[in-house]
Amino acid sequence: MRPHVELIQEDDYVWHGAELVGGEGRASERRLSVDEEDGSSSLRIDFHTGWGRGPGVHHADTEYYVLEGSMTYGGRRLGKGGYVHAPKGVPIEAVTFAEGTRILHYREYGDAGFDLGATRWDSARDEVIVIDSEAMRWDAVPNPGPMPGLFIKYLHVDPVTGFYTRLVHAQEGWADHRLAHHPCYEEAYTVQGHMEYNFGTLDLGTYFFRPARVKHGHFTTMEGGATWLLRSDGELHNWYTQNEWVRWGGEAVNYGPRGGRMRWSQSSHDLAARPTRRSERDLADLAAAWRFQHEQGRPDAEYVQHGMGTDKSLIAIAKAMDAARLQGGHDHEHGHDHDHDHEHGHGHDWGADPSTLEHPDERTDANAHNWGQGRAWKPGDPIPAPVVSSIPVRSRSRGRWDGDGM
Repeated sequence: MRPHVELIQEDDYVWHGAELVGGEGRASERRLSVDEEDGSSSLRIDFHTGWGRGPGVHHADTEYYVLEGSMTYGGRRLGKGGYVHAPKGVPIEAVTFAEGTRILHYREYGDAGFDLGATRWDSARDEVIVIDSEAMRWDAVPNPGPMPGLFIKYLHVDPVTGFYTRLVHAQEGWADHRLAHHPCYEEAYTVQGHMEYNFGTLDLGTYFFRPARVKHGHFTTMEGGATWLLRSDGELHNWYTQNEWVRWGGEAVNYGPRGGRMRWSQSSHDLAARPTRRSERDLADLAAAWRFQHEQGRPDAEYVQHGMGTDKSLIAIAKAMDAARLQGGHDHEHGHDHDHDHEHGHGHDWGADPSTLEHPDERTDANAHNWGQGRAWKPGDPIPAPVVSSIPVRSRSRGRWDGDGM
């Protein structure tokens, strides 16, 4: 499984010799993210000389996207924006890259293996796709989020798994004020522009990999808009959360001023820790997003900076304490002093059973060890709850931690 990576600036990665089996020439790679179980990787590659490789078969679903320079596939030259998708087991033609070319290179469901001259695998499906994305037109995203201004170019969509690769452009002023999670993973590399995000600044060369169900948002797009190459391992559905909170506790055994007393701790991203700091422009753009939703008559909530209002984790803790006392058969003459809004009695509404919010096969399938693994979802299925991720890997120079994200 891949780690949760939020806004790594590629300059913070070290260079390695590029793992391009069977080719001739010199190239280096930065490993943006790697799945150590099956070898799936997202890579930034620079070619220091001309580089080439003959026809053959990849061991993984493979994608090439030209950031700068040129590649030639089967005699067809592709410049900036050139894209090739080669399914594993499907023969490809010879490919070359000019000296100085910079690309994004993706391998999915397999490692870097390549068999020169091999024939088509019996299990292979689909065909090679070759696209000049610069010649494609931008289409409006069918579901642009809270407001218009989001555009897309579909590079590849797998009709069986729903896995898709696309270029997405947000025009200047496009914003999304909500926190979302999805049933699939989502990764992106910024190829143009500037966007502000709760984990930092999305500008040229920033990358994230977000496992399925990890919450993220908010977004505000700066001057000139912003463009990314995005990939997801299934159809992307948006589920939104507001006023989230995270708090954990435990029984201190051999530490703390009062020995073993229960100690509750705010996480680093608890909404009550501090107000979120947003610029006046950010706040105006986020307000424009929720106002547009209201004008369209869609269900939504206004954006409120974190660290303001009642800390809902304290209310939940007080309710849990009441429940424990009620189960112990005490009367209602308890002594804790709190001001929370609930009815005393046995009719507490604790919300849905968490098991009803998970995929039915989540605890039994081959990926049961990884809650962040995407699962197919269709309307009518239970909507899985968000995963509270551990603090992600993030950039030393560009990323920042902000309470909006979790």
